[in-house]
Amino acid sequence: MSSIMKVFLLLAVVVCISKAQHNESGQQCLCGRVRRPVGSRTEIKDIQIYPATIFCDKVEIVVTNNNGFRYCLNPKLKAVSNLLASIMRKQKASTPSPTEINSTPGSTSTASM
Repeated sequence: MSSIMKVFLLLAVVVCISKAQHNESGQQCLCGRVRRPVGSRTEIKDIQIYPATIFCDKVEIVVTNNNGFRYCLNPKLKAVSNLLASIMRKQKASTPSPTEINSTPGSTSTASM
């Protein structure tokens, strides 16, 4: 086989591989499908929010319920944003905040109660 044929064959393989990778962009997302009903807040054990990355171009919200079942929620739904907002409010209310923060240049911040 001549060297020109080898170069063309190698070029064809590279084009095929890059075309296949281009078609699969966004396929490394965790959520292939999203669940429409949010469900009860008392059934939720854990919520994980994954931001968009170069591997997956969408924000993903993965919920684990008390039985260990995992499912994805659509972040664009109003009910999902309301659920996340209520959880954040509850978490913020239960976390004590410092009354005064003392810091000096070149040191770490310390909180005084």
